Amino acid sequence: MRIFFVGSTPLVCGILLLARLAFAQYDPASDRAERFAWPDGRRVALSLTFDDARRSQPDAGIPLLERHGLKATFYVSPRGLAPRLDAWKAAVAAGHEIGNHSLTHPCTGNYAFSRENALEDYTLERMALDVDEASRGIEHLLGVRAVSFAYPCGQSFVGRGLDVRSYVPLIARSFRTGRGWLGESANDPWICDMSQLQGVESDGKSFEELRALIEEAAKEGRWLILAGHEMADTGPQATSLETLDALARYVLDPANGIWVDTVVAVAEYVLEQRGSSPGTERR
Repeated sequence: MRIFFVGSTPLVCGILLLARLAFAQYDPASDRAERFAWPDGRRVALSLTFDDARRSQPDAGIPLLERHGLKATFYVSPRGLAPRLDAWKAAVAAGHEIGNHSLTHPCTGNYAFSRENALEDYTLERMALDVDEASRGIEHLLGVRAVSFAYPCGQSFVGRGLDVRSYVPLIARSFRTGRGWLGESANDPWICDMSQLQGVESDGKSFEELRALIEEAAKEGRWLILAGHEMADTGPQATSLETLDALARYVLDPANGIWVDTVVAVAEYVLEQRGSSPGTERR
């Protein structure tokens, strides 16, 4: 690589030094000055999350998690709770977190299923009504206030063209966390925006693939949020029960140094740690 020096040498050197420091922050091989301290010396945090209140979740997935003593976060719409309401109430009583996934699940109209409920046709006011109504419905049905949110389809905009607006600030005002979808990496606990947490897909992945994601996150002491839908061995958008069972055994082995908890539990711990560290912010 050739470097062309333009202007004063001190200025160029300064720019190169800043670039080197910025790269080192995300280089797993670099010695970070202050590695994030997870509880009990764990190497990485992991949250298991599932969307849409699919029937396979209370029927098969949650019982599997309960057998292993693991807790997960389930992002739901009120209408999805009704067919298995008693099972969802039992999940709440067992300590699983219930998050808000909007009332009507609006997504881009480029998806056929949401063409009549497209984010392109929404305003911030309409989105606020949708989200608030979902929170009221969840509290009415389950007796809990949702403090975590998952963006439907991982999309956080409303409107078109010059009128496009982000509804991330709306979620930041109403919830402790907002989780995306199809994220590319685990979250850096020192700098992640709690209203824009990355969720990495678990559907269709083998145990070996999920283990690789965890180990990659552990290299930098990150927080990996896995995001799935069905908890079943067959079908589209499914995190298989076989994979979940193998994953549970792996993450519960103390030798692997993995802290598994709900999104809100990990978020509160991260904010507490950031708040007690000089130069960090709570949001």
